[in-house]
Formats: sequence, structure tokens, C-alpha cells
Amino acid sequence: PAGEVTKKQRLEPPTDARINFAQDSANDEKNSRVASDDGSEETVVVNASNMSASLRRIAQGAALCNMSEIRADDETGYWYGIGDPTEIALQVFASKLEMGKPTLTNDDNQWKLVCEYPFDSSIKRMSVVAHNAITGEKVLFLKGATERVVPCCTGRQDGEQVSSMSTDDLQEHLDPQIQEMARDGLRVLSIAYRYLTPDEESLDMNKTDREEVEVNMTFLGLVGIYDPPRPESLPSVMECYRAGIQVTMLTGDHPETAAAIARQVGILQDEDDEDIDGKSGEHQAISLGPLVMTAREFDRLSDEEIDALPELPHVIARCSPDTKVKMIEAMHRRNGIVAMTGDGVNDSPSLKFADVGIAMGLTGSDVAKQASEIILTDDNFATIVRAIREGRRVFSNIQRFCCVLVSGNVAELVCLIIGLAFRDKFGETVFPLSPVAILVNNLLTGTPPAMALGIEKAWPTIMDEPPRSPSSGLFTWEVQGDIIFYGFGMGLLSISNFWLVMNGFGDGNMGEECNRGYSESCDLVFRARGTVFATLTLAILLHAYNCRRIRGPMWNWHMIKRVHENRFLFGGVICGTILCLLCMYVPGLNTAVLKMKGISWEWGIVLIT
Repeated sequence: PAGEVTKKQRLEPPTDARINFAQDSANDEKNSRVASDDGSEETVVVNASNMSASLRRIAQGAALCNMSEIRADDETGYWYGIGDPTEIALQVFASKLEMGKPTLTNDDNQWKLVCEYPFDSSIKRMSVVAHNAITGEKVLFLKGATERVVPCCTGRQDGEQVSSMSTDDLQEHLDPQIQEMARDGLRVLSIAYRYLTPDEESLDMNKTDREEVEVNMTFLGLVGIYDPPRPESLPSVMECYRAGIQVTMLTGDHPETAAAIARQVGILQDEDDEDIDGKSGEHQAISLGPLVMTAREFDRLSDEEIDALPELPHVIARCSPDTKVKMIEAMHRRNGIVAMTGDGVNDSPSLKFADVGIAMGLTGSDVAKQASEIILTDDNFATIVRAIREGRRVFSNIQRFCCVLVSGNVAELVCLIIGLAFRDKFGETVFPLSPVAILVNNLLTGTPPAMALGIEKAWPTIMDEPPRSPSSGLFTWEVQGDIIFYGFGMGLLSISNFWLVMNGFGDGNMGEECNRGYSESCDLVFRARGTVFATLTLAILLHAYNCRRIRGPMWNWHMIKRVHENRFLFGGVICGTILCLLCMYVPGLNTAVLKMKGISWEWGIVLIT
């Protein structure tokens, strides 16, 4: 809500170029000096009645050179902003000083916007012409990145006076303040103004080139905006690094601000930090080491020089739309899959060019949303990481689903093909399983475990795995190896148990016409078939637990204690085992339909298998 601004500020003599705060009165300069000499810190209340002329102009510039609005919700009474978050912050700042745009444009103040030169990402500044109907003055307010505002200025506001300064002197005067604010993670903007000349007042400013208007400005001051990272950003970035995902910050902020924020969220580690090692004469080529660059530095590099870098920069400051596209191209040349986030109109080229464009749903422009494949409804980076985790979970579950189904089918196929070698005395093949038993086995071991694996929760280590190759598909060499190993293993064990019952512990009598029905001569064959049915069914059901972890052991005490975590899989295995027993021991169903018989001592073979 609009009201008073409280700030803990060290009081300084009014001769200082910075804004002076008085404890009780704007005119009590003596108190200011005493407090400053004492070195104490006071809480100072600043409002429209006691602010200095410089601060008043800054507040006017912050409010009028601004396209955002703040409104109070009629139902809840909470305030909310409409527009760019940076401009909303400036509007809130001015409103708390009782100098917001609604206040300045009301009947008491009578300011009116005459012309607007909108923000341009290539020059990183905007300006407006405002007319005050009471005083008759027309003022040009300018705001933007400091290195783009300072070249437009020929002096700075010094109390009530204007001091002439060259561009280099002004920039040199501001650099320490900018760096100090930027190192604290503040987004630094500069505000300047000037009165229109009598000749300009008669012109139609909407038809005048901005390069002719944004000159001879008077520098007012710096505004620091703190946009604190979300608490979940740091762990999310760390999770990305564990998952083999490189997070790169492409921002329009000052290099020091970008580096400070990158350190706070973990994009830059302590060993990556380097001090500024150089500046150009134009104060725009700032380098913080190989992992932090400005757009000007990066754009000067050729594709060959970029490809020769051992590692692409983690942070690029003062970015333009072309810089973002150039970075995406560099990542593509390194065979990277690029997901790009953005919210502004100038982000649309990079959002379209990236493999996955992600637009902000709350603050994103319509152009950015149309250029993207995904719209992030909560504007939260952690949501992207959760989506990656969920995507990996879904992909892994599909692999598990395929692995248990295909390996079970391979096991049945191996068992049945080798079983063609068993023949009776008439030369007819004696099947190790009847056709109906095969269908029942498929029903028990296929659908329930596979469907249960399809809803398996993500394992805690899922984000510790490296990214998969886009060309690998579902059936990676790892999955193919599991299918072949477990499929052939279960099939060979099942048919081996058939041979053990028939020839190892039995007399090898294959009976007569055992494929058509039960007879006394087929008793051994039906018991061998029961052994095969039990072995194959239980083996595939238990194999579903192997598929829960395609990587890593499953049958250890730690994992056995978690056997009930997937309730659907646990229930499917229990139900499958019960139905297996019913099929084997229900009279009539076993011998007449499934062509097998219940077993006794053969359970020892099954359990050993």
C-alpha cells in the first residue's frame, strides 16, 4: 500500500552527492551533519513533503517513464502489478513516496504523458515526454541501463544545481556505486531528465527521432532493484547439475549483478568467481572470467573461437536477442538439447530457435507464449526441474513396462520352441504348456505387473543419471541386454525343470496323446507341465521387481524391505500367485482345461529355480 518508506540509512552531510535523509525535517541540515559525524544509523521516513528536489525528480521519472500499473484487488484488498516486474517495482517505489503515476496525473498535479519512446532491447533504454499543466513545463525522462544512459548525459544533478561532467568522468564517478550495488545482487537502473527547449515544445515529438531527443540529459541517480531468488532455485540448479544439465543465465542485467545472482542460485560456484579484469574505454566491455561474459564480448567471438572454448560461458550479461540465438547455436554445435525460457517479446526468436521454448505464463507476453512449446503457469524454475524429473520417471516406467512384457514373452517363446524337441513314442510333440495355459500365463504375468510398473514412483537417484541420447529410443542396449538375459534365463530354467521332472526324476514316459487330454500314462507329463507353469509364472512375476530398478540391485535386504512400496505391483504379484495355485489345483480346471496337474515335491525344483 502507498504510505511511507522506511530505510536504515547512514546520515551524511548534505554536501554529499547522494540523497540526504533528515531524521525529522527535510530542512534540518544540522541534524543531518550531527548524525553523520556520530556515525549512527537511523530509520528515516521519506514522503512527498520532505524529499529533496533530486529525489522528487527520481520519483517522477520512476513513475512517469513507466508503462506498468499497480492496483488494489476489490475483493481481497491486496495490491498487484500489471506489466514488467522491473517497472512494477519502480512504480511501487514511487507510490510509497506518494509520487505514483495515479497521483502525478490527478487534478492536483496534472502531469500528462505527451510522447513515449518505448524500450528497445538493442539500446536498453526508454524515455517519455511529460507535460505539467500547472507549471507549463515539458520534461523528458529517460531510464535504462547505466552504460546506455550515461552517454546521453552532459551533467548530473547536484542538489539544486546541475554540474557539467563529461561522459567518461560521469561513468568513472558512478562505477564504484554500480559495482557495489551489483555485487549485492541489485538490478541497477539509471534515471535522467531534461527540459525541452522552446523549439522542441512546438514540435510533434511523436514524429521526432529519439536519437535527436535523448541528448544533453541531466543524470539524476541510480535505482537498485532487488529481485530475490526463490528459495527453491538453488537446490533446483544443484539437481540439474547432478542430472547432467547445464544451466546458463542469459540476462540483460549488469555483469556484476548477473554474477551475484548466479552465485546465489548456484550457477556459478566459488571456484568460478573472478574479479573484473578489464574495461573498455566505453565502460561496456566488462569481463569476469571465461564463465561470465558480456554480450559484447560474446558477440565479438567467431563461431570457431566459441567452439574452441573449453566450456561455454555460464552467464552472459547485457544480452540482446541475437546473443541468445548465438548461444543456442553454439550449444547445438556441441550436440546439446536446448530448452530456453523467456517472457518478453525480444525472447521470441530464441524461444522459437531452441529445441524447447518455455514461456512464462504469469508475466510472459503473448508473442513469447505463441513462440513457445510450453507455457510455465507459475513462472518457477523449480517447476521445470520437476517436469524433467517427471519426464524421466515416465520414460523409465515405459522402459520397465516394455522390459517385463517383452522378456516374459521371450521366456515363453524359448520354453515353447525348445519344448518342440520332446516327443512321445508315436513321434508327436509333447507341449510343455497347453495353448490355454500359455494364454492364462500371459494374463497373469503380463498385464498386472506391467500396468503397475507404469505408475512406479520416481526413484531418489533418477536425477543422478546422465541424460540419455535422443537416438537411443526405448530399447537401449541396457534394456535389450536385460530382455535377452532374463528372457532366455527364465525360458531355459522353465524347460530345464520340465526335463528334470520327465527325465531327471522320472522315467521319461511321454504317455499317449497327452496334448488332447489326461490319462494315466500322461500323469508324469501333466505334473511336468504344472512345474513349468509354476516356474514360468512365478519367475516372470518376480522379474517385475527386477524391472523396478533397471540399474542397481533389487534383491538385497534394503530393497526387499521396500517390496510393498508399489502397492499395485505387490498386489498384482500376490494375486498372480494365488491364481496360479488355483489353476494348478482346482479339479477339472487343471486337467481338462489347462492340461496340467498339481505338483507336490516338484515345488522344491520351482523354489530352487
